[in-house]
Amino acid sequence: MKTLYLVRHAKSSWDYPHLTDFNRPLNKRGKKNAPEMGQRLAAQSISPDLLLASPAKRAFTTAKSIAKALNYPNEMIQTDEDIYHAGVGDLLSVIQKVSDQNRTLMLFGHNPGFTDLANDLAGELIANVPTAGVVAIEFQVDQWRNVAPGQGKMLFFDYPKKQD
Repeated sequence: MKTLYLVRHAKSSWDYPHLTDFNRPLNKRGKKNAPEMGQRLAAQSISPDLLLASPAKRAFTTAKSIAKALNYPNEMIQTDEDIYHAGVGDLLSVIQKVSDQNRTLMLFGHNPGFTDLANDLAGELIANVPTAGVVAIEFQVDQWRNVAPGQGKMLFFDYPKKQD
């Protein structure tokens, strides 16, 4: 069995028009929401084997913030350029290349790819994974290369403004 956590980066800042999209930092709300979501995940005793992030500043910063809450060492976070602005096919390819020794994968990236991927993998209809949103999907497979559309079961969908 494999479990995938899709984490959209926290809210980014548009206050620095001279910065490229790739280099945009988190804004005040993003800096607040990322650790809050990390605490929610920690409260569920989630302990991913691998954190894999888009190298874009906002995604990698979100990964570091959540890693801290999960006691996952920052130096163990990996990045993959193929996640940045990726569509479903590219994201699925990234997932399918993950080493099978990892039972749980936490992937940090961007919309619209993450919302589309969550819907395709779990056969759900999520209108939008908001910033700092997390979708957990479980697969009854032993190898990541066997993760495919419609094969997953959504375990939960959480985001900062969600009310219990």
